[in-house]
Amino acid sequence: MTEVSKAFVASKIVPDVIPSAPSILVKLSYPSGAVASLGNELTPTQVKDQPSVTYDADPNSYYTLVFTDPDNYDGPKKLYREWHHWLVVNIPGNNVSDGETLSGYIGSGPPEGTGIHRYVYILYKQPGKLSFDERRLTNRSIEGRAAFSTNEFAKKHNLGAPVGGNFYRAQFDSFVPLLYKSLGA
Repeated sequence: MTEVSKAFVASKIVPDVIPSAPSILVKLSYPSGAVASLGNELTPTQVKDQPSVTYDADPNSYYTLVFTDPDNYDGPKKLYREWHHWLVVNIPGNNVSDGETLSGYIGSGPPEGTGIHRYVYILYKQPGKLSFDERRLTNRSIEGRAAFSTNEFAKKHNLGAPVGGNFYRAQFDSFVPLLYKSLGA
């Protein structure tokens, strides 16, 4: 079991978000200088801007990258639990900027008083170039992001088991109200 796999299991991302652990590390570097590292704590201020993303990839394959918060809702219904922050599909090799963005990047915004959240990046190797019927969301739109299921999305598009991932933890800071305001929330 790789370090990535062990971290995903130890942090209960498996089975909370996905049924099996990825093995490849997705490297995430933010413009602020922050780097995600398998569960380290970062602030919403540090991760407010889209990171550069790198990973080992087959240059002739397509990938899907999901960025999600599985701790958005801590109630009895897991349906509302996940809130996706970024969704890019049909990524050629590891050229994320050349992929098709279904949901524009929104940084972490854990509500005040909700404690620390896990923010998870999950990478899938697609069986080929795919068509996606999901509505496209800008980075100013929160509509359609709640009640997301990474696992159901992967099943719907036959993405198979995740191949890569990374995550960090974050809790409320002074940037969060500014983020909400920019989103009209």
